[in-house]
Amino acid sequence: MRTMTVPDSIAIDGPVAAGKTTVGRALALRLGYAFVDTGLMYRAVAYLALERGVPLTDHAALGALAEGTYLTVVSAMDGGSDSVFADGKNIKSQLRSPEVEGIVSTVAEVPGVRKAMVAQQQRLASSGHVVMVGRDIGTNVLPGATKVYLEASPGVRAARRLAEVQAKGVAVTADAVQENLELRDRLDSERAANPLRVADDAIMIDTEGLDVAGVVDRIIELTA
Repeated sequence: MRTMTVPDSIAIDGPVAAGKTTVGRALALRLGYAFVDTGLMYRAVAYLALERGVPLTDHAALGALAEGTYLTVVSAMDGGSDSVFADGKNIKSQLRSPEVEGIVSTVAEVPGVRKAMVAQQQRLASSGHVVMVGRDIGTNVLPGATKVYLEASPGVRAARRLAEVQAKGVAVTADAVQENLELRDRLDSERAANPLRVADDAIMIDTEGLDVAGVVDRIIELTA
């Protein structure tokens, strides 16, 4: 009988609404690992830029803001929302607003912001036993981790995101969600700094038609 060997660190990448966060949290819970949703860290920088009036065109100021803010992500393994602390202040309730949603990809494509976030993400993963999700985790943040890339068709992803946003009580149309998804896909894949792409040694899993437990089972089966 083959003995199961669990990877020390697992990087999960993929486009918007491919299931990264839900699957990553469930996988971390199954393994007893820490879970880090790096997208929240970029949302935190976007929120702080809005709060402090930092222009989106001022890349130097955005990079300085990211580098000068100590971020910590505390995962809610019970199904609640993760907490994000910026210099000790919990700002999680601010990170899913339409205003943040509208600028997060623009902020995240700034090279100085990405450089600062990569350093902080590597700090959070330094103790190992972590599942980290994002868009450049396997290709840039944790190149030595076991890599998984989740995908699904644009239509499926748009439907998932619409349901997610509506469940939070945010009034939004299907067309607006579709347009935002297409914009973020384009920005994520075309940005100059660490674009979204599939790592050469990543395990690719199409999440369409699979429930969360099924995707987690598949990851464990393919990575053990």
